[in-house]
Amino acid sequence: MQEITRQYDADGYVVVRDVIDPDVVAASNAHVDWLLARHPELTPEQLGHRLARDDPFWIRLVADHRLLDLAQLFVGPDIALFATHYLCKPPRSGKGVEWHQDGAFWPLEPMQVVTLWLALSDSDPDNGCLRVLPGSQRSELEQMKQAGPGTVLRHRIDADIDETRAVDLVMRPGDVEVHHPNIVHSSMPNRSDRWRRALTIRYIPTSTRITRPDEATAIHLRGERVPGLNTYLEPPPFRAGHHFPPDVASRAC
Repeated sequence: MQEITRQYDADGYVVVRDVIDPDVVAASNAHVDWLLARHPELTPEQLGHRLARDDPFWIRLVADHRLLDLAQLFVGPDIALFATHYLCKPPRSGKGVEWHQDGAFWPLEPMQVVTLWLALSDSDPDNGCLRVLPGSQRSELEQMKQAGPGTVLRHRIDADIDETRAVDLVMRPGDVEVHHPNIVHSSMPNRSDRWRRALTIRYIPTSTRITRPDEATAIHLRGERVPGLNTYLEPPPFRAGHHFPPDVASRAC
């Protein structure tokens, strides 16, 4: 555990191998397929946290004790969900993400938050893996500027980027990458014949205020709440015919 936090403090990110077992990864991929079939109006890059509010499987997944144990190393024992997204790039057409800092977009005071990036497929340079600039978490949050239309984010960091410093994070299904809200990161388009799939989870300590609650999926997950600070949603109950089928979901968490 000390090595995990040491690298995070030094570089602003750390990759932890084999956190989640293959059965849960398989169920999560089935969940992605179910969501895409249920929401044909959405692209694979648009499976965002608003869907999670009414999705028992999704909430069970982000509450997995292995993920919470990892998050606790960085935000302490009192943990809430802030937001979560599936980040999926289909073969040959998956879009890239411009260089950015997550904290530039988030309504949090203070900016105490950690991202866990759970790989659900192989992730490498050919299919658009995560890229980071080690040590850039020590920078302040930069201004953003408009980016081109062919990317997931329509904004990018308004600063010169030395891409020779970039590290491609090659990951296997079940690996988890943890990163700081200030670290500068991006990803390339998926130019391969394979999917690139991941789940991002943004965990906050319950002492962090969400200043625009409509932009969050705030659910208390572990430890104590701070009275009067945030309003938390209740985990949704399962409804047959409306939610991800329990015969698949039961293999997870």
